[in-house]
Amino acid sequence: MGISGVSASGYYQGQTTLSQNVPSQTAPVQEEENALVGVLEEEDRKTLTEMMKEAREQAEQREKMFQIPKNSRRYGDAAMTAYAKLARARSLGEVDAASGYARRQIARLRAAKGSDSENADRIQAAINQLQKAVNRAGRKKREISQEKLTAKRQAKLEREKRTREAKRLRHQLRSKQAMRMIRESGYLREADVDNRLQDQLAASKAELNRQMEQLAGQTQTAVDTAVQQYAAASAEPAPAPEISVQA
Repeated sequence: MGISGVSASGYYQGQTTLSQNVPSQTAPVQEEENALVGVLEEEDRKTLTEMMKEAREQAEQREKMFQIPKNSRRYGDAAMTAYAKLARARSLGEVDAASGYARRQIARLRAAKGSDSENADRIQAAINQLQKAVNRAGRKKREISQEKLTAKRQAKLEREKRTREAKRLRHQLRSKQAMRMIRESGYLREADVDNRLQDQLAASKAELNRQMEQLAGQTQTAVDTAVQQYAAASAEPAPAPEISVQA
């Protein structure tokens, strides 16, 4: 599987070529050291491959889960989809595609905000998350470009048989890529938490409005009852005056 334009097999191609050129008369201690290094690198490669596979599968599942249907009121799903696309991006072109998607959703939500004032706060929160996705896509492009340069330097060192320096660059590159995957997974969690928070705020707002309407209805009923009682009392005929018949 490729990482940022550099295949995983490419990381070890130089090391394999170098091991084939080592003379058969290598000392036993050197052979044991090379064998140990090979085992450690194989374990590291499996671990990184498994991490990448898991991250990709999670991103694909989230992207399928948060596909936005037409006329949907789930405004927060747009940010989840944008971050899923960004996490899956492995090249500059794919990062540009994820950023373009986020920009289009920002324009769509700004238009929706004008026609759906009831959900204005929810829409603005989604716009804020999408704007973060655009900024983070720019950061990822810079990182991918730097990783490509590092990979080229590593390949050059391997061709020059500068094994130790090449190995140092390889581990540095893999560490940066692993940290980036962890950070991008955090972006998805952040958007998910914000989405849930907006759900709770919307539910609380709806409940508050319902209680206010109920209270207003009860108050109006009490006022109407008082007015009716007053009107009824005013409409009753006055009692006839008593007439004394005593002489």
